[in-house]
Amino acid sequence: MAQSQSSPSEPSAERVTPQEPELLRHMVRSPGYLTSLGLSALVGIPVSLAAFWFLVALHQLEHALWTDLPEALGRDTPPWWWPLPLLLVAGTLVGLIVTHLPGKGGHVPAGGVSVGGFSANALPGVLLAALVALPLGAVLGPEGPLIALGGCLALVFRNLARMPATPHTAALLGAAGSAAAISAIFGNPLIAAVLLIEVAGVGGPRLFAVVLPALLASGIGSLVFTGLGHWTGLGTGSLSVPFDQPLPRLDAPDVGWTLVVAAAVALCMHPFLAAARAIAAHVARRPLGRTVLCALGAAICCVLYALTTGRSTANVALSGQATLADLASRPEAWGIGALIALVLFKGVAYTLCLAALRGGPVFPALCLGAAAGLVLAPLPGLGVVPAMAAGMAAAAVTALRLPVSSVVLVVLVLGTSAMIPVVIIAVVVAFVVSELLPEWPAKPAVPAAPAAPAARAGDPG
Repeated sequence: MAQSQSSPSEPSAERVTPQEPELLRHMVRSPGYLTSLGLSALVGIPVSLAAFWFLVALHQLEHALWTDLPEALGRDTPPWWWPLPLLLVAGTLVGLIVTHLPGKGGHVPAGGVSVGGFSANALPGVLLAALVALPLGAVLGPEGPLIALGGCLALVFRNLARMPATPHTAALLGAAGSAAAISAIFGNPLIAAVLLIEVAGVGGPRLFAVVLPALLASGIGSLVFTGLGHWTGLGTGSLSVPFDQPLPRLDAPDVGWTLVVAAAVALCMHPFLAAARAIAAHVARRPLGRTVLCALGAAICCVLYALTTGRSTANVALSGQATLADLASRPEAWGIGALIALVLFKGVAYTLCLAALRGGPVFPALCLGAAAGLVLAPLPGLGVVPAMAAGMAAAAVTALRLPVSSVVLVVLVLGTSAMIPVVIIAVVVAFVVSELLPEWPAKPAVPAAPAAPAARAGDPG
């Protein structure tokens, strides 16, 4: 029997396989990479310092506008009309920033989480847009501007260290700075590395080359960030789920109903996110006026929620950290009607803010998922905690399109590994459902290009 022989021009698997570890070993031993790794460790310190004070400023402004000022006016909670003037101001200022400052206020959150494309000239506009939008009631989180802050500061330090301004060093240090900022906001360096892997989309030796600096910078930044909180006594807000009840043991109904919850949440979130992308395209044509209109639309959602349910407008406004904590600690205080109203009105406000204002998509998505999970918690055999965990996981992956990051994020927010099976199942189901759903509005068909003339001999093929 004739044996197949590989061509000399086609290296065998035995020849190809050892190249990967050899390439990685050569890359790690190179002086340029070791210099970048050392600088990444240093970058984590200033980035975490900047992230800490930025989050403190957001937290203090939010508390002053939504707690201290209403109390000074003799009210325990903000009145029903409170979001109207605040979001009007937010929309106007963000519209002016987008129109007149470099960088247009940063990444539009309807596009998801973005890492890269940082510019030092654009950073003031990014931070200003976040500082006027988030405390004034935008239904967004702070992760978008924090990622830009970390990436820009890392490149500034590269220039101060007089490192070569190559695309390689820009990618490495930009990733390290972004990772340090992500670990600050989510309180754990692990999510920074995982999120960066999926957003950057790198693999093989390049994966290790990017993740090592990112993990080192985020780990050191997390230590500095945590220490600052203890030393100063100042708070930045915490995205966590403080379950008062003991966590249940999962059983067959919990796992079975997870399929239903995940699919339902994905079907619920998809229209919000698709509409946000469509509205964002219209806002980009006339940013000032349409940004104001979207902000006012979000304020009207807050007002309608308060008038319909008698609850605080802050449940719909803002990122949802406080509402998520309340849903977890007092689920019995939320009736089905209030939960449905929260999902509806906060979902629409989230859509409008994603399209026009500036911030991040993660925090409100988790809040919406938790609320939707509680709506379905009365299903026979389904527990409250598994329902919330499945809802949060499904909402996170539908908003981010990053399955591994969504699993790690939700598990860290829950603070327990007991719900990992539910979280993984919910992420997979919701991701598949959201990918199978058609894009809305449908993308216009691309007209066929005219046929190219026949190639002549000697022309490049």
